[in-house]
Amino acid sequence: RCENLVEVYFQLQQQVMAASAELGPELLPRLLERFNEVLSSLVKSSFLVEKQPPQVLKTQTKFQASVRFLLGPRLLKAAPKPYVVRADMVTEKQARELELSSYSNTLSESTGEIMHNTVALETNPTSGTCCANFKNVLLKKIKRCERKGSESVTEEKCAVLFSTNVALTPSNVSVHLQVLSLPIVVIVHGNQDNNAKATVLWDNAFSEIDRVPFIVAERVPWEKMCDTLNLKFMSEVQTTKGLLKEHYFFLAQKIFNDHSARLEDFQSRHVSWAQFNKEILPGRGFTFWQWFDGVLDLTKRCLKSYWSDRLIVGFISKQYVCKLLSTEPDGTFLLRFSDSEIGGVTIAYVIRGKDGSSQVENIQPFSAKDLSIRSLGDRIRDLGQLRNLYPNIPKDQAFGSHYNSEWWGPG
Repeated sequence: RCENLVEVYFQLQQQVMAASAELGPELLPRLLERFNEVLSSLVKSSFLVEKQPPQVLKTQTKFQASVRFLLGPRLLKAAPKPYVVRADMVTEKQARELELSSYSNTLSESTGEIMHNTVALETNPTSGTCCANFKNVLLKKIKRCERKGSESVTEEKCAVLFSTNVALTPSNVSVHLQVLSLPIVVIVHGNQDNNAKATVLWDNAFSEIDRVPFIVAERVPWEKMCDTLNLKFMSEVQTTKGLLKEHYFFLAQKIFNDHSARLEDFQSRHVSWAQFNKEILPGRGFTFWQWFDGVLDLTKRCLKSYWSDRLIVGFISKQYVCKLLSTEPDGTFLLRFSDSEIGGVTIAYVIRGKDGSSQVENIQPFSAKDLSIRSLGDRIRDLGQLRNLYPNIPKDQAFGSHYNSEWWGPG
């Protein structure tokens, strides 16, 4: 499409030059100036990031990225030598200034030190593409900017600015090309990864397309948050089984710390960034996102097949489990994600006394490390007090396909 537009541009330019005598000395220069503006605008918008750098970027770690110039094969044919694209780190403030000036001014200083940050812009004759591939870039260090109020380093967004100067053929107009990557959160230690992912998720999910970099809403509708958590869960766990209405109800009670509202009451509410990943959950040492991310990680690593077979209720409160199981036969059990630990799954089961009274027990949560030693299916088989998966599926029928065959023999 860009190439077709450039062809139209050149045809128009030829017609104007052919009619230059009739257009006269006043109109012709104005038209030619306008032509240059149009060409420059089209050329600048056809320079884009094809492979984005990682949005959570750790210093001293190599990464890859690539930019593509859609009009390169058409307009850089006669270049004596390849042009060089440069990659620089920019702060949110610098990104804003570049955007407001429509990228007409160049970057004064980089906010971090990037190694191997210049690459040739080359045209590949077989694929007909013009790209600069950054194969082993390394962010050596980052200069932090001044933060607003209680903002932490993992809420600070920067970006990579890719830029180059090219001379277009045949008009020989010189154009400065530059394009920003998606927002990036720079971390220096692995323990910041979880909070950095929260900033990136919130930005990707709730930012407007045409925005001032990198402004994003402080509060979003709960329904939008549900869609985001569902998409994130399915893509991370690689499952087609998403979250259900009752899961959202439990998550709403957790994030809003409200156990008296009905499911419908939450639908009109808004959830804030602070509730998502700034405020510690009541009686816990972690935020809502830190807890949810732990569930994601555990499910992805150890529970994918159980979740996909709908053997795990997961998102359900301890109190509601007691209510469900207290009227069930002895040995009825279900699986839920731990409330008190990050990344744990626990088994709740009912024991009936001789007098018929019921008691619901919760087994100490299993972590990913526990489940890598012995799988969940085998642990369930080991525990004789577990009989039927709620509501009433015999455990061997529910979990039989998940038992490890070497343990499964006569007697």
